[in-house]
Amino acid sequence: MHEIREMALQDYEMCIELWKRTEGMALSDADSKENIELYLNRNKGLSFVCVDHGRVVGTILCGHDGRRGYIYHVAVSPDYRGQSIGSKLVDYGLSRLRSEGITKCHIMVIEDNEVGNRFWTNAGWQKRDGILLYSSSTERRNP
Repeated sequence: MHEIREMALQDYEMCIELWKRTEGMALSDADSKENIELYLNRNKGLSFVCVDHGRVVGTILCGHDGRRGYIYHVAVSPDYRGQSIGSKLVDYGLSRLRSEGITKCHIMVIEDNEVGNRFWTNAGWQKRDGILLYSSSTERRNP
């Protein structure tokens, strides 16, 4: 039987392996072990893993900026889908966000991620129109 518990840095290797195998998930330098450690420390008690027989089979990274919550890397191993693991992980994350006074949460999903978009739509999340996402490196740029 699987258990859901707080994500720890010791889970990183199994998490990154799951993320690499998850279709539609985009990974970057932000997903290095060092950066995940910073994220977990900044957002203590908000990210979770689902473990079965010592193996991570589901993940959610969850955090906030003081106003809004943000969810990243909800992933469930294909062998474990259809068991409500993803929904339970999201419920854990949202519950912890509520306990910190956060009442609204966002997730960014890659446009052609069919599995992810179907999951969030079926879970009742609303796709937003009229918002464009811009990204930039924080590396120093010459004016």
